[in-house]
Amino acid sequence: MAFSLTSPAFQNESTIPKKCTCDGDDFSPTLQWQEAPAGTKSFALIMDDPDAPPGTWVHWIIYDLAATKNSLPENVAKKETGPDASKQGLVWGVDTFSKVGYFGPCPPPGKPHRYYFKLYALNTLLNLPPKATKSQVEAKMKGHILGQATLMGTYGR
Repeated sequence: MAFSLTSPAFQNESTIPKKCTCDGDDFSPTLQWQEAPAGTKSFALIMDDPDAPPGTWVHWIIYDLAATKNSLPENVAKKETGPDASKQGLVWGVDTFSKVGYFGPCPPPGKPHRYYFKLYALNTLLNLPPKATKSQVEAKMKGHILGQATLMGTYGR
């Protein structure tokens, strides 16, 4: 079996539930993965929308997620520092609004957008400070990606 990312909230290429969007509770969906490549030391997660009118919109960034993890629960707390953050075993990056945490689909009316949840298995910790941007995370991951698993959901209004 290959490295894969799934969610009990929605199937790949299907509609993301309303509770995981700005029209609902804006809860992050439960994510589960399996078959991480041998040598994985951490994971990084980037969720973005390539269909946003101004260009790719970043909705969620997590990095230095412990290699012992194989899931994220629904509605991951949006604490960037303190005991709650360290208990989660992750570091928050910032989205396009420079905010930490999950901010779900909220497209303008029209054609549904695609939302990609990309999980990277890395052979190192990134050791970036909290609130790194997508470009900073991607630059630091370069040469350290052992595998990538992607889950794509859609949402329209």
